[in-house]
Amino acid sequence: MTATHTQNVEATVAQVNDLKAAGADVVRIAVDNLKDAEALAEIRARTEANLSVDLQENYRLAKAVAPHVDKIRYNPGHLYHHEREKPWQDKVKFLVDVAGEQDCAMRIGVNCGSVDPAKAEQYGHDDSITPMLESAWEHCELLDSLSFTRYCVSLKDSDPAKVIEVNRRFAERRPDVPLHLGVTEAGMPPEGVIKTRIAFEQLISRGIGDTIRVSLTVPNARKGEEIAAGRQILADIAAGRVRSVVDYGLSTMNIISCPSCSRVENEAFIELAQDVKEMTRYAADHAITIAVMGCRVNGPGETDDADLGLWCGPNFVNLKRGSQELGAFPYNAILPRLKQELDQLIASRTA
Repeated sequence: MTATHTQNVEATVAQVNDLKAAGADVVRIAVDNLKDAEALAEIRARTEANLSVDLQENYRLAKAVAPHVDKIRYNPGHLYHHEREKPWQDKVKFLVDVAGEQDCAMRIGVNCGSVDPAKAEQYGHDDSITPMLESAWEHCELLDSLSFTRYCVSLKDSDPAKVIEVNRRFAERRPDVPLHLGVTEAGMPPEGVIKTRIAFEQLISRGIGDTIRVSLTVPNARKGEEIAAGRQILADIAAGRVRSVVDYGLSTMNIISCPSCSRVENEAFIELAQDVKEMTRYAADHAITIAVMGCRVNGPGETDDADLGLWCGPNFVNLKRGSQELGAFPYNAILPRLKQELDQLIASRTA
């Protein structure tokens, strides 16, 4: 997944080709507006890589981008952000028509933090897996009814145990549908690689999964590490070099951070994630989850389940305690405020 701004054609082409050279079979680019779509046309002309596009929140952009890509990815939970009065089925039919006309594959990308709001409300806060499954299954059924067969599904969470369970349950019911595997917001290496390895080993060794992505919080110049990590995991599984069943629900600090991508509005997010990791080392033995998200698309929803959450905008970092918003702080002022909240949380749990 590219981390450059799509309208920066030179940088994006360079990164796409670097990722392809590193061994990426498909490279995903985010498109947020028509200017991004115009840039995508030029990017397509300058690379032979297989390109997938992330439509983010505007499904109608599919018509502008489909001629230039091999695959369209949409998130069922994001279909509600535009034209809210229109049924989601009509929006998916629009995507199917566009994909069919332009000979594109599609991916139904279901994420734990941006699931279909109706499904999330139906099952409540304690069950995050069933809403994901119900959403994926009904979208598959709709695509099947429209005779569109060139699709795959992804079901991603930041918790490898949930990734294992949700994909296992999906595959039991729909073994015919290709699955794209990933631990979203796996975080920084080496922990992010370990989380991903756990999920991949448990799923792929059982014959579940067709494509993979490793999502690490790394600077742009190190994006190739994601591909190297993924290929090493696959090689180890093929050779039988796997760990026994691992429970990642350890009673220690867990830092979740999203991969660097083109949605990030301030690259200081990557340095901030590393600073959070360093600052919190003194609390490593406490079972506390801190989420560091890099954009407005996933940030608000995907910090809700963390004990403390940061989601980063262009100039300010939004601080949350669970789903409660605590305010927005400058990048150079957020760490002391986060430490204050962390100390209070540790004190309350110790008491």
